[in-house]
Order: sequence, then C-alpha cells, then structure tokens
Amino acid sequence: MKFPLSWLKYHLETDASLEEIAEAMTMAGLEIEEIDNPLEKFADFSVCHVIEAVQHPDADKLRVCRVATKDGEKQIVCGAPNARTGMYAVYAPLGAYIPGLDFALDKKPRKIRGVESHGMMCSARELELGEDHDGIIDLPEPFEVGTPAVVALGMADPVIDFEVTPNRPDWLGVRGIARDLAATGIGTLKTHDIENIPGSFTCPVTVELDWPEACPVFAGRVIRGVKNGESPDWLKKALKAIGLRPINFLADITNMISYDRCRPLHVYDLAKLDGPIRARRGKGEADRFEALDNKEYVPGEDQCVIADDTHCLGFGGIMGGTWSGVTSETTDVFIESAWFDPQITRATGKATGIDSDAKYRFERGVDPASAKAGIEQASELILKFCGGEASETIVVGETPAPPADIEFPLAEVKRLTGLNLPREEIVRILEALGFAPKGEGDVLTVGVPSWRMDCTQKADLVEEVARIHGFDKLDALSLPRPPVRREAPATVMQLRARYARRALAGRGYSETVTWSFCETKQAALFGGHGEGLALENPISSELDVMRPTALIHLLTALQANADRGQADPRLFEVGPVYLTDKPDGQRLVATGVRRVETGRHWAGTRLPDVFDAKADALAALAAAGAPADSLQVAAEAREWWHPGRSGVLRLGPKNVLAEFGEIHPGILKALDIDGRVLAFEIVLDNIPQPKKASGLKARGQLDRAELLPVHRDFAFLVGKDVPADTLIRAAKGADKALISDVTVFDVYDGKGVPDGQVSLALEVTLQPREKTLTDEEIDAVAAVIVSKVEKASGGTLRG
Repeated sequence: MKFPLSWLKYHLETDASLEEIAEAMTMAGLEIEEIDNPLEKFADFSVCHVIEAVQHPDADKLRVCRVATKDGEKQIVCGAPNARTGMYAVYAPLGAYIPGLDFALDKKPRKIRGVESHGMMCSARELELGEDHDGIIDLPEPFEVGTPAVVALGMADPVIDFEVTPNRPDWLGVRGIARDLAATGIGTLKTHDIENIPGSFTCPVTVELDWPEACPVFAGRVIRGVKNGESPDWLKKALKAIGLRPINFLADITNMISYDRCRPLHVYDLAKLDGPIRARRGKGEADRFEALDNKEYVPGEDQCVIADDTHCLGFGGIMGGTWSGVTSETTDVFIESAWFDPQITRATGKATGIDSDAKYRFERGVDPASAKAGIEQASELILKFCGGEASETIVVGETPAPPADIEFPLAEVKRLTGLNLPREEIVRILEALGFAPKGEGDVLTVGVPSWRMDCTQKADLVEEVARIHGFDKLDALSLPRPPVRREAPATVMQLRARYARRALAGRGYSETVTWSFCETKQAALFGGHGEGLALENPISSELDVMRPTALIHLLTALQANADRGQADPRLFEVGPVYLTDKPDGQRLVATGVRRVETGRHWAGTRLPDVFDAKADALAALAAAGAPADSLQVAAEAREWWHPGRSGVLRLGPKNVLAEFGEIHPGILKALDIDGRVLAFEIVLDNIPQPKKASGLKARGQLDRAELLPVHRDFAFLVGKDVPADTLIRAAKGADKALISDVTVFDVYDGKGVPDGQVSLALEVTLQPREKTLTDEEIDAVAAVIVSKVEKASGGTLRG
C-alpha cells in the first residue's frame, strides 16, 4: 500500500516531520517497506539561471552558457535546442549521478569540443521525472537559484510504502491510516463528512440480488449528462504517485476512492445496459465475457457475476467487463457500490488468476457500511468535475451486521500486557480508533465499528490499547529464576541435528536453509516424489511437490555461488525430506555438497575425491552419535550417484546411514550444473537410538593407554572386485581388544601382480594395555590377522 504524504495530510492535521510520522506508523504496527523521498533522491539537483547562452565556436548544435548556480557562476556546454539566455533550468553539479542516463558526471570539468563544461543542465527524462527529452527542463516561472529541483517542479511529495496485514483492510484506505496515527497523538483526524447528494429523478436502473450470500447489499445511482475526459493534474499526480496509470476521470475517481476510503466502486456506461442489474451465480459459457484486463473468462456457478438481461458485465468485487466500460463518449453512467463476501471473492480471484485492487480489498473485508457513502463521495466528485444530473440513490438488500459488542474488563489491559493505564487513557484510545465504549464501572461495553471486523473479543481490544499506547513503553521485567539450574530439554533428534551442524561447519561447510518443495521434473531425477506428495496449492509452479532429497536445492545453490565467483563453495543443510505422505514418511537428513576443484594451498593442489566426501559424512555421523567404527562401506549408492565413485555407509545389510560420492554427470547436466560435484546425504533417523542412561550428551570415559603401540604392515593379493573394507573389518576382528586401528596405506596393480588382482597394503596398530608385547605374542596376532583376511577376501599374503 502506497500513499503520498500530502494525501495523508488531507486527512491528518499534523506538523510532524516525515521521520516522526514514519516512526509513529512503525510503533502503531504499520510496517514501512520503503519511503521514496524525492528531496533526498534528487538532492544534487537545483534551480539555476542561464545568464547568457552563446553559440559554441566549434559546434553548430552546442551553446556555451554562463549559468548562476548554488555553487556560483559556472560555464556549461549544452546541446539542448531550447537553451537560451534568461531561462531557469535544473542544474547537476560535477560528480552528480544522472538516474535517467545511469552514469555519474566526472568530478573534474571536461572539455567539449575544446570548451570546458562545469556540470550539466538536465531534461525531464534524464531525471526520470517525465518522458520529455527534446530539451532541458524549462521552468515556467523564476525561482530562487539553489531551490531544490523537485520543489520547483512540484514533485517533492514523499511516498510511503508499507505492508498491510491481512486482518486490517481499513489500512487499505488512507483515512484508516490517518485515524490510527491520530490516535497515537501525532496529529488530529480532520472531519471530512460525506454529504448525501439529493437526486432530482428516480433511478431508472433496478437491481436484483439473486445470490445474497455473495452480494448482500448493493447501492447504485444514475448520473446523466456527464462529460468524461482527462483528469485534473492533482488527481493524475496522486494516482501516479501510488503506481496507477490515469485513464479517464470517471475511472480515476473510482481508483482514488478505493485508495482513499478502501471503498471499491465501478462505473457502467448506462447506454450499454439492458434490463435490471443482477448479482448472481455464473452460468459458464453463457456468461463468457472480456474483462478490463483484455482477457476472456468463463464464470462458474460458484463465482459471483454482475449481469443484465443480455450480457455478463463482470466479476462481482473483482473486475468489470469491457462491454459496459465507460469511454470518452460516455454521457450517462450507473455507479455501483456493493459489498461482496470475502471468501467467495478470494476463491474467484484464485480460480481466475485475477489480482485487482478491488479483489485485494474485498477478499480482506471492506467496510460493509460504506456502500452508500461510496456512492455519495463518487457523486460529489463527478458532479463537480464532470457535470451532470444525479438520480436518487437506491440501496438493495441488507447491510451485514457489524461485529457484536464486547464486554471489556479494564483490568484485562494490565493482566495481559502489564500496562497500568488510567481508565481515561483506555477510553480515549478506543474512541480515537472508532470504538464506542459505554459504561461507568470497571467493565465497559465496547461497540465495534463496522470497519473493524477483526475485533471479536476482549483480547483484541487490549491489543489495540497496547499498540496505540506503544509496545515500546512496556516495562522490561526479567523472568523469575528457577530454584535450581534448568536447561531447555532437547530431543535425541534435535541433538543429532545440532552436533551434525557443528561438525560440518567445522569442516568448512556453510549452512543453508532451502525449500522443502521442489519441481516435479527435479524430483524425477532423484527417484521421483512419493505417493501423495504433489501439492494441491503450490506457492509456485517450480515448487509443486515435496522434495525426496535435499541435494536438489543445494546443487542449484552451489552453482549460483560459483556463478558469483565464490571460490570452493561448500554448502550443507540439515532438514527434512519426504518419502510418503504417511506419518513415518518424513526423514531428517544432513546433506552437503562441494565442487571438485583445486584450491591454492601450500600442501599442494590435490583434487578432492570420493574419500573426502566419505570423510565428511563419517565426521558428521560420528558427531551425531553413530557408531562410526562399526559402519560398513559398500558401492551400492543409488542411480543419481556416479558409479565407481560413490558408496554407502551402513549398519548391517539394510540400515543405510549415508550415501556419498560424486553426483552422476547426467544429473548435473539436467540441473545445469557445471563441472564435477561431491556430495553426501546422511539419514539421521537411521542412527540407532542411544542408551537411555547415557544419551548423546554423555561423554565417554577417557581411554588412554600408557604403553606404546606396535605397528605391523601386511600386503595381500586380492581380486579387484573385493572391497578394501572387507580386509579392514577382517583384520580388526582378529583381536578386538588388542587391535586399535587398521588402515590401507598402499594400492598397487602393476608389474608382479597377476591380472585381475590388486595388492592392498594394511597397517595394523596393536595397542597393549597391561604389558609390553613379546615377539611371540605379536607373531601370534599377525598369524590370526593373515588367516582372517585370507578367509574373508579369498586373497593371499603377498610374499
């Protein structure tokens, strides 16, 4: 919602500055998005006076001007055909940014065909204040040199843009904003009573309400002999300031009243109406019509239309049709001021895709008591500026009842907010907001105004009192300390997620938060979305199903970071993925991605590979409480992983805790991802539950050996299809108490190794606990290791 400051001051008598008004709006709950202040935006530009303009000695189309400016007398070379002696123009000093040309002037004078120029005189288009670019701005009257340009042009009116919450449709009218600001004490609400315009003849149009649930009340009147044309400058300027395009005076009046009083109206060309006006259900193809957005619509039975005997004239409360629209030739008009049900209006707007100003207001709840007032306000303006003769106003149907009175104990203000306000202040605030408090005791009976349909209970009134008095005036009180130390409880899954985040952040990953939705074709790349996970009401066409993996958005985010020059971006997310729509169909995952790129480092430029992804996954799993030493590695990653460069970490044959490796090139190509990408995805739900006695927070007992470890190396010849993990697990199982670690330190398949085999070299660490090992004891363990490995792998000890 936008409005110029001058429009607000039409309703609010105030001497407050723009900054003070903005602060009062914020404190009253009107969240300001932006303030467009031309005085700040065009602060560099000011009025100048051309003392003399002479022909450039070396250019027929240039003139050398001696100009009086706020910076003193300047020489400016100008190519505008209208530059002349004595004119008042707009001056831009050296270094000023010219918005219409999107560049800044040099800070030093520059020579133009041999003559120095100290600044510039601007056209309207160069300042984005109009479309005129044939010459520089020629101010129609003399102004004092140095006057801000926007003041001289009459364009110094700031425009405030703020966010309207869905429960406050009265803020969609400038008067509603002024009412709330007046209640804060920053000004006084002006009285602009809308007078009844007497009619000189009976309204010739009859109105019938065939669907009163959708349109319970309809006010209208005819005005004959109007002269429709271009709107006056004050109206066009006001509409342009809020982003509306002036059309003609009749249409502009309805737009102005919609923003002024949150009262949408519609004007029909009376000559094009045939029979009674009806508010009824749509009839499908029989009602097909072209709307004012130049699109055709077919109204359904659950959509309210306004129609006569032969035409559908438009959607009620949303948009009229082109057939009955007013033009410059229109002389007789029928004005509509009705009230339409918010739910039906919202459903119709969603079904048709129309998003008009009228629909935006009616779906939130226009003041139902404003139907007749809207007619009278429009009639006054039309008769004043377009002439004509008005009929009597007709009102058909019944106005919806205002909200019921609220029994309001004054003590509720202190009970709910802690504010100890006197009775007089509470009553003053409520009356200033349009409420009608009655009663003398400690309990008031408060009448709710028709424009505040959101107020239905005493807590709503407390909120209004606190909001206007100022939430910033609430006393700051500390919560009482508990008698003993207490920590906020955390579930096992919350702790897993917390520790996994810390581990991944410690390994150089940056956390992201992405959508839990994705596009159907993206989900298909990762096995497709589960049953029942297509969204009936997606927030966009690109987010129409629940995501089966967090990789989708992380990969696209990785590419976006790379496109912006981010070196070695590493991203992770801990969040949900969705397999089915059943209660157990959601999983919590920790997912990370990084590019296969070399970085500049003193240790060298080794490319990261699948083992780096595996290490990152293992680190997060260990931090989350998984038994990392017991995990099995298998090359069983699903089809979106690169075969031969990926794997899984699992407990037993079925419980997969993580997948890791390179993403398949075909997937990257489909997602338009450049290069190679490493990734992992950990399913935190699949980690076994910890014992109740310990939990994730408990630290294990310190296990420190006093004796030196013993290292022994073994090389085995095994088939190339045998996983190294098979040898490692077999070696560890030779003596679980004595063997503390087993690692692969060499892989060789060159000369001396039979075809189809590979030499895997293991380093086994023996950690004695009670005494130093003898050679015989070490040899005995070594023999068991060889036996176990040969049996598990089918290989032999290499000689």
